[in-house]
Amino acid sequence: MREMFDIVVVGSGAGGGVVAAELALGGRRVLLLEAGRHLTADDFRRFEAKANHDLYWPMRFAPLPGGDVVAFLSGKSVGGSTTINTKVALRAHERDIEKWHAASGLTNDEGQAFTLADLEPFYDRVEKVLTVRVRDDWGKCVHTARAGFQALGADLEPVHSYTDAKCMSYGSCLQGCPTDGGKSTMNTYIARALAAGGLELRTGVQAQRVLIEGSGERAHATGVEYLDAQGHLQVARGRFVVVAAGALNTSLLLLRSGLTNPAIGRHVGLHPVRLVHGLFDDVQDAYRVYPISAHCMQHQVDADGGFVLEASTIMDPIAFATTSRDEHGPLWGQRLVDALRAYRRWVGVLAMVNDENNGAIALDANGQERITVDFQASEHARLDAALDFSRRVLQAAGARQVCWTGIISTHTQGGCRMGDDPARAVVDRNGRTHEVQGLYVGDSALLPRTLSVNPSLTIMALATRLAMHLEGELAQTPAPH
Repeated sequence: MREMFDIVVVGSGAGGGVVAAELALGGRRVLLLEAGRHLTADDFRRFEAKANHDLYWPMRFAPLPGGDVVAFLSGKSVGGSTTINTKVALRAHERDIEKWHAASGLTNDEGQAFTLADLEPFYDRVEKVLTVRVRDDWGKCVHTARAGFQALGADLEPVHSYTDAKCMSYGSCLQGCPTDGGKSTMNTYIARALAAGGLELRTGVQAQRVLIEGSGERAHATGVEYLDAQGHLQVARGRFVVVAAGALNTSLLLLRSGLTNPAIGRHVGLHPVRLVHGLFDDVQDAYRVYPISAHCMQHQVDADGGFVLEASTIMDPIAFATTSRDEHGPLWGQRLVDALRAYRRWVGVLAMVNDENNGAIALDANGQERITVDFQASEHARLDAALDFSRRVLQAAGARQVCWTGIISTHTQGGCRMGDDPARAVVDRNGRTHEVQGLYVGDSALLPRTLSVNPSLTIMALATRLAMHLEGELAQTPAPH
């Protein structure tokens, strides 16, 4: 007997986890496919190497001129990257959203340019579900960094986050929250839907392709072919399919499914970041705080510099040891030994830079993924300005040594951007692919241009919007007998 679901969703992060749960809680039969494992607070320990293996996709790299690389990080478990991020809950800036219409012709249901106001009802719903709150419970290291910002005529302000009072500021967000204080989609949306009984979750699976019947205007998605946890090929049928496997994986899955829209895998935004660390004379213990509890928004919009600084944090020891560099090159030998022995005295800031979506992911002739990054002069200028400001902040705060990482992308966005123009966009304003009926994208791949802030809240808002649209489509589409 062939299985039939109302919706088959690939990926359980900020996009897929929300879409699947909202529809399941509304009474729909939903199958949620996840490549990672279903790990919970009882499994989470601050064991960096084990967490890197259990909760993350293997690190990806894109080469840069001169021999450097961009490193791409993303979560691979139930909850996706929401399980291992810092739960910062920021709404997009209105100027972020203004870029969307220009990039892809995106309009709202009234045919007007899509604006921040079109997302506000969905932001409201997500913030209520996640009980978003202000984090002004700053540790010593945040106040240390703040003195540097104030010395330069700037300041820090508290972030909003989807954490609750069970957060004990262990600093272990990147290894999964051991107290369940971090409200990932795993322990909120998905947990509720599983308890209610409308959601079926299958983990450890590898989606191979979306099944598509018909061609041309009659092409429509009918399900997903995947390898189960034992490596056996399976097929799940659905009235609609939502791909939400993360920006890079979503683009690859559409390509492997035979879609040919030339915009697939293009216009990828990196939201590139560097961590910049300063060494102080007294103990700061920046590893034992809620990692991102404050931010400086003075340079957020492009005209003011195009970057945001978050404070205060420090990488865990393995990452700190393997990525730190300064003007003389990577820390090595005795310099590295000395830096690690002083681990408790380092304070870090995270510098996130607005980029212009000049990344791409594609399949080569052998079917292997290839990521390319082509930073333009304006993007290099912002990266340099963000690093320079970060260094000056820490030095003004009293740091006697400063080091930093290479470029990292933890907020990868785009690749299947939404817009009215099929020549520039992969999906329409509701997330449905322009090529295939019944096939939707529901994650960060949707974003036409990179946000200036942590994108998870916006991804969840768009996923909520998509779930409401699909509920309407299901109500109008007779179920097959």
